[in-house]
Amino acid sequence: MLDRRKAIASLLAKRPDDLVIVSGLGSTTYDVASVGDDDRNFYLWGAMGGAAMVGLGVALAQPKRRVAVITGDGETLMGLGALATVAVQKPANLAIVVFDNGLYGETGSQASHTRGTVDLTKAAAACGIAFTMEVSDEVGLAHLAELLASFTQTLFARVAITPTEPPRVLPTRDGVALKLPVQEGGGHLLTRHARESGHPVNTGHSSI
Repeated sequence: MLDRRKAIASLLAKRPDDLVIVSGLGSTTYDVASVGDDDRNFYLWGAMGGAAMVGLGVALAQPKRRVAVITGDGETLMGLGALATVAVQKPANLAIVVFDNGLYGETGSQASHTRGTVDLTKAAAACGIAFTMEVSDEVGLAHLAELLASFTQTLFARVAITPTEPPRVLPTRDGVALKLPVQEGGGHLLTRHARESGHPVNTGHSSI
């Protein structure tokens, strides 16, 4: 199994310019933020179970950009039916990456169902997602990082991580500041720092 912070750092070390990230609530949002804030990140502070569907919406609205949902096993289990919807829609520009530590980390680290009978990779495949993969070591992680820059069909990857609780890195909770750059689709990628410092923001373009 992999260390979650080292894993996210490796995945995003050579992040392509067109890759939007939707992070699930809790630990995966802190993981993504730990690499550095970015206007291409859409952090979910709530809506447990909604990450895959938000990612699907962004992918359909902006087909010229790749979208990676990076979320946890507990969050995925909460919205398991989303995998079926993603499979039916078949967005070629959507990847779902699940960091699986077998725990519901945000509610007290109770064991999640992936420690029992549930295999998320098989569930994704059963729903009809043709390209699935299991990642449990550095070699597999490096391959997944390469795929995030080049995939051309719906991708589901389960990344096995050790059950640790590193320090939280908290991004902004301002919903408007989070959504505008993703809506604008790269046309007006103004930094959150500029918006939060009171500089004018052009909101004339909206894609989602």
